[in-house]
Amino acid sequence: MPAKAQQALNRAMMEAVDFIHAEGWDASPTLFGLVPSEYIPEHVDDSEGAALTLVVQDSLPDLAPGSPELADYLSRIAWPPQVEGVILAQEIRFRDTSEGEQALPQQARLFSGVLRSGEELTLVQRRPSEEEMEAAGSFAQDEVELRGGDAVAPEVIVALRYGLEQDPTAFDV
Repeated sequence: MPAKAQQALNRAMMEAVDFIHAEGWDASPTLFGLVPSEYIPEHVDDSEGAALTLVVQDSLPDLAPGSPELADYLSRIAWPPQVEGVILAQEIRFRDTSEGEQALPQQARLFSGVLRSGEELTLVQRRPSEEEMEAAGSFAQDEVELRGGDAVAPEVIVALRYGLEQDPTAFDV
C-alpha cells in the first residue's frame, strides 16, 4: 500500500504543479486538501483514475510565503478525516548549494505535500532568470524543471503533518 500511496501523492503533486504553473509567478501561497476522488463524483470522470483529487482552499488569507504568519495559520488547521493529505505551494528565495558557496538566492516555488499514511514529497521549481527568458524565447515559462530531495523544507512538512494529526472536533466553537 505505501507504494500506491506514494504514487497517488506524486500524481497529486504534479497536478498541483500544473495548477500553480498556469496561475503564473508572483502568487500568494496556495493550499490544497487531497481527498479520495470517489468523494467527488462529478470529478471522477475527469480524474483519469487518480486516487486523490486536489481541493483548493480558497479561504486562505493573504500571507507571505515562509512567514511566521503562514506557519501560525498552518498550525491552526485541523483537517477532517476525509482529507487524506495536504499540499502547500509557495514562492520562496532558494540558494542552490550545488552551485557553490557563492550562489545567489533565486526565486523558486516550493511544493510540499504529505499524506496521513506517512508519505511526503517536496519539490522546488526555480524561476527562470531574465537572461534565460531572453535566450529561450517566449516558451521559457512553459518549461517546468523540478528538483527534490531529502530534508528539503522539513519545517513545512512538519506543519502540514500537524494539521492532519489534529482532531477537528476539538476546535469546534
